[in-house]
Formats: sequence, structure tokens, C-alpha cells
Amino acid sequence: MDANGKIIVVTGLSGSGKSTAAAALEDAGFYCVDNLPVALLPKFLELRIHSDTADFNGLAFIMDIREKGFIENHSRIFEEVRQQGWSFQLIFLDAREDVLLDRFSQTRRQHPLSQTISLMDSIREEIRRMVPLKERADHVIDTSETTVHALKALIMGIAQHCISTDTLRVDLLSFGFKYGLPRNMDLLMDVRFLANPYFNPDLRDLTGEDPAIQHFIISQEETRIFLQKYLDLLDYLIPLYKREGKAYLTLGIGCTGGRHRSVAIARRIFEYLQGRVGQIGISHRDILRQSAPT
Repeated sequence: MDANGKIIVVTGLSGSGKSTAAAALEDAGFYCVDNLPVALLPKFLELRIHSDTADFNGLAFIMDIREKGFIENHSRIFEEVRQQGWSFQLIFLDAREDVLLDRFSQTRRQHPLSQTISLMDSIREEIRRMVPLKERADHVIDTSETTVHALKALIMGIAQHCISTDTLRVDLLSFGFKYGLPRNMDLLMDVRFLANPYFNPDLRDLTGEDPAIQHFIISQEETRIFLQKYLDLLDYLIPLYKREGKAYLTLGIGCTGGRHRSVAIARRIFEYLQGRVGQIGISHRDILRQSAPT
């Protein structure tokens, strides 16, 4: 593989999902190396990969605090790689302290820094040490409320854009405000002003992916007016984001519980944008939660 190839480095906090990210990158056609010492990265790139294994979309490296010299040496090495002509992307996976604590408690894995201090102190110390990586990252993904499938989709989207840089990827995310705001949004729309199908007993147990719910919501005059104005706004904004070189645009659509209105509206926006943007995805964070009202 020659210079000007694609490199993705995944780093972040222990327990934040780097193994899931590596699996997604492999599925995207990247050759993945876990825990390569950062000082060896330039030497690794000098190697000629055998022709039998050279058919890759790019190279991916998982690097983190397991290597003692990573924090101190990463900046110099990454800049050296960029100067050699490699297309370089840095992904930082983040998560809240309480989520990381739960993940380590459930898996019974040992934190890389926990030889002499408690698990919580190890998590906090790692967060402190990793600040320079987080600040220079091209992509920061908070995985606190992100499912394995959603994280894979996000990583796959980054990988695909890394391969083809002339596209803007748009992701639609429906959610419920009562469960908290998603952390990875560019634009947020609150659709709690729309008529709520929860109060119709025949519709209550359905979701926004069901035709009956979609008909109930879309048939409302205020919904049609809102969609026309919002889609006009997206038609205006998306070319501007492209012009400025933005690679990813995440649209958050929220209602109370994330089961009915936000799901149906996100689906309608998704259908409208298909064919108008290079890549598009949709996910419903809270669609399976059972609570009232939505």
C-alpha cells in the first residue's frame, strides 16, 4: 500500500467500544492492527504488504493507554505520518464515568491503570490523560447510550466517507426527551407540538414505523406544513455544509418518549433525503421502550 492511502486510528477510553469499532472497520475492508506501539507506526507503513493481502480499503489501528508511550509520542508520530502523504483520521470513543464503571463491573475485566488504584480512580485518571487525544480527534463519539449496532453503523459511515471523500453522510436519529438528549447531534428538532397517537387506544402499542401511526401523524395539517418548511431548510443547509467540507451531519428528531412521533417524522425525512445525499442512515434510540406518553 502506497502513501496517500487511508489510515484510521481508533483511540479513546477503556471500555468505550474500541473492539466493536475494530470489527466494523474490518467489515468496511480495512486491515486492522490492535495495540501497535505508536513509535512503530511509520516503520509499519514502510512495509510492502504482500500482494495476497494488499486488497484493502485502508489501514486501521487501535491505539490507547495500554501502551505507556502513547500519550507522550502520539502527536509527533501522527504529524510525521501526515507529512508522508497519508490520509489520516483519528476517532476518539468516549463514555460517561458511570457507564464505564458498569461495563467493567459486568465484564470483570481489569482496567489498564488499576494495578495500584481503584477502578473508579483508574477511569478518572485515564480520562485526564486522554484529554489531548480527545481535543485533536477528527471524530468524538460518546458511546454511553449507543448500542453495539448503532456504533458499528457510525464507524462504518466514517470508514465509507474516508474511502470516498466527495460525499456528505446524513444520519437521522429519533429519540425521547424523557430519556435524555443524545450526545452526537448537529441539528435537533423537537416534534412534541404534533398530535400524539399515544392517546388513541388503538394506536398506543404501535410504533412510528407502523403505517397506522405514520398515517395518523402525516395526515395532520400542521405536520404537512412543518415537513414542508423543515425539508426546505434541509435543502438549503445541506449544500452549505458540503461546501464547507462537513463529512457527517446528524439530525436528531425528538418527542417525549421516542416511540411514535419522532420515529415517524425521522422516517419521512429519511425517505425524502434518499437520493439527495451521498449516504444516509436512520436509527431509533428509544423505539422499544415501553412508557407513556410518547
